[in-house]
Formats: sequence, C-alpha cells, structure tokens
Amino acid sequence: MTDVTDEIAEAADGSDGSEGQEREREEAVFERIEAFRRRKPRLLDEVVTSAHGAGGKASAALLDQVFLPAFTHDRKALQTDAAVITLPSGERLAFSTDSFVVKPWRFPGGSIGDLAVNGTVNDLAMMGARPIALSAGFVIEEGFAIESLREIAADMATAALKAGVSIVTGDTKVVNRGAADGVYINTAGIGIIPEGRDLTAARVIAGDAVIVSGTIGDHGTAVMLARGDMAIDAQVDSDTAALNELVEILLAAAPGTRWLRDATRGGLGTVCNELARDCNLTVRLEEALMPIRPVVGGACDMLGIDPVYVANEGKFVAVVPADEADAAVAALRQHPFGTDAARVGEMWADPPGLVVLVTPFGGTRIVDMLVGDPLPRIC
Repeated sequence: MTDVTDEIAEAADGSDGSEGQEREREEAVFERIEAFRRRKPRLLDEVVTSAHGAGGKASAALLDQVFLPAFTHDRKALQTDAAVITLPSGERLAFSTDSFVVKPWRFPGGSIGDLAVNGTVNDLAMMGARPIALSAGFVIEEGFAIESLREIAADMATAALKAGVSIVTGDTKVVNRGAADGVYINTAGIGIIPEGRDLTAARVIAGDAVIVSGTIGDHGTAVMLARGDMAIDAQVDSDTAALNELVEILLAAAPGTRWLRDATRGGLGTVCNELARDCNLTVRLEEALMPIRPVVGGACDMLGIDPVYVANEGKFVAVVPADEADAAVAALRQHPFGTDAARVGEMWADPPGLVVLVTPFGGTRIVDMLVGDPLPRIC
C-alpha cells in the first residue's frame, strides 16, 4: 500500500515546483485520503464466510447491510459494546449479549466457560456499567461429554464469582451429532451505569491520549497455538479476565476518561478504526510503545500475522485527557491485570477518520480495518 501519510509530510515540506504545483499536489493527497476514509465495506458475498465473524470489514458490511436495516431506524447511532437503556426512574442500564464458539473449548489460560462470562462482563464495563447479572444459553452437540460440560459450568461459576456477578437464568438446546462443534454458549448481561458516566466516542477530542491496559494479541495467539496445527512450540496463555474492577481503577485515576473498548475480534487495529470512524479524528499509534510479549510477536511474525489485529479477551483501549494519562497508566499498573499498561498514541484532528501507525524507523502507515479472518473461531 502506498504510504499516504508520508505523502502528506512531503507535501507539507514543499518541493522544487512552484507554489501552485505544491498546492495542487497537497490537495490531491488529501483527496486520496478523503476517498480512503469514506470507503464503506460492501457486502458482495452470496453466502456467509468465516470472515464475517472476524470483526473486520466483512463483519461491518454484514452488520451495516443486513442487521442494522432490519433492527434500527437510526442508522447514525454509534455501535457500542452494549446498549444503554434509560428506565422510567432515570437510572440507566447497560445491556449486552455475545456468543462464544471457540475451538478448542479449553486452551492455555482459560476455556469457553470463563471466556463467555468475562466477555459479557467486559462489554458492560466498557460502557462504565457495574455488571450485576448474566444469562447463559447452551447449544450442545449430541455426544458431548457430560464431564466436559461440568468443567465448563464450573469455569463459568468461578469466573462469575471473581467478577462479582450472578448467572440468574439460562437455557439448553441439544442438536444432532455433526450439527455443532461440541458446545456453543451465549451470554447476555445487564449492569447499572452510575450517574454522570458517559463513555462515548463523541467526547473524544484532538490531543487526547490513547492507552492500552496491557500486552496485545495474547488470546488469539494462545488459541491458535492450542490447536496444534501450526508446528510452533511456544507457551502463550490467554489473557481472558473480567475487567470491571480495572475499569473502576481507571475511572478513579482519570475521571475525565472519554471512551473505552475491549480489543477482542480484530484486535487493537480494528477497535481504533471504529473509534476513528465514530469521532471523525485520527488515531495516531506509536508502534515502539505497544506492549507485545516477545513470544506473541515471534509467533505472529512466523505466521505473517500483524499482532495489531490479533484478539485479546482481557485488555481494553482507553482514550483519556492528555493531562490524566500518566496517572491512568500508573494506577493500572498497580493491578495484576494492568501491569503492562502503556500510553500508545494520541488523537489528531487531521486527516479525519484514519488510524496511522508510526514505525520505530520514523515512517508511517495506515492501519485499515481487518480484512479476512486469519484466526477463525478464537472467541
């Protein structure tokens, strides 16, 4: 891909041509950027593919052209991790649902059970909500071992206890052998949003700092290696964890926090693209500041996968005022889930709607939304 951001810098520095030629060149560069920013994923497939579940461009197209037209009248509504419902009393609830189809169902550091609890708890926490209750629905393939089901239920109970939530209702369905892949789990959850909390992209402004709560790419790499078909001998544990306590620590240290999102499918790169789209600003990331475990970076290099797109299940991305960033990072590092927290970038006004990555060598490249599905069935 041509490095458009480098062209911007060159245009700004000037050239040997006349002032009019320089202006024309600069305008041409920005026209290209505007065209890039406004590109909207199109749904061209006639059938669903694994890419539609990866959280990238194909997922966005499926959502935008199938589900949003059917279920909402406000096409400009922000797509957040949970819906916010205002009760007649004035209290606000966050409500979220998620389904988990990970293969294998047990992997280093976790299982489909604690993943299902933590994933929904985190979606609520990203809205600033304090999770209180979950539902759990199971689709079980005929022939699945009862002992394995007991282990999954125990993992869910333990995760719920750690997160301080209750699993209060549920459902089970059994399908014919071969109609599923062992077991699928759906969880939904509700949480209460304290008065005064408003974590939305609309509050983000140029100059704000971008923070990640820890190392990126751990979960996707752990699941990929657990499948055993990559011939890579390395130990990577999933980072699956409930982040509601860590969010409270962040909000106490940085009360001006603007926006939160857990970087799951599509990883940091896709999450930042959604942020740039919703606030119409540029997310400028510094590659040298990104916390990546050497074993994760090495595994991704061997497979030709950019870790910026690899999923996490126990990390969030936050945008905070620049003058609160140091306090936020310091507070996060005091918690076991935030020991590797780091400030990795900032928000810029121009060019709007892009994610730009500054390399250790001083160059820049555009980070687009994830294309395809390099790591299917990881959550």
